[in-house]
Amino acid sequence: MEVINTRRSVRSYQDRQVEEEKIELLLRAAMQAPSAMNQQPWEFIVVEDRAILKGLSEKLTYGKMLAEAPLAIILLANTKSLKSPLRWPQDMAAASENILLQATKLGLGSVWVSLYPDDEREGYVREILGVKEPLVPFNIISIGYPKEKMKFIDRFDRNKIHRR
Repeated sequence: MEVINTRRSVRSYQDRQVEEEKIELLLRAAMQAPSAMNQQPWEFIVVEDRAILKGLSEKLTYGKMLAEAPLAIILLANTKSLKSPLRWPQDMAAASENILLQATKLGLGSVWVSLYPDDEREGYVREILGVKEPLVPFNIISIGYPKEKMKFIDRFDRNKIHRR
């Protein structure tokens, strides 16, 4: 529970690159996610280029932190030949959460920037990075070493639990 309890959306980062070994661990975590009928629809674009990150930050209303992030991982769903075509968003969400949790475990901060199902946001990523069908930009995860240590917030709420 420690990684789950300490994970927070981090939008402010130190001026420090993320090591290649850690990037690989993040991607390995994503690819270990469960998926419907084991279809594993994910593909990834790892972005460290400052100009691209800045361009994304200028186009995406909720992606301003990308301008100072040392790294972003863009999750793409390959929607060609899916065994369970309606389930890929769930698959992508599971892969995304694995990245967020692994980032926390590695001492990194991260935040999920939604793209799908917003055609305009998806379009920006397609334009800036040249993403073509059948790939669907699902989200961007901004990653870096946090400027500040995040505090635990207990979000457990018994009122949200229903029993029958």
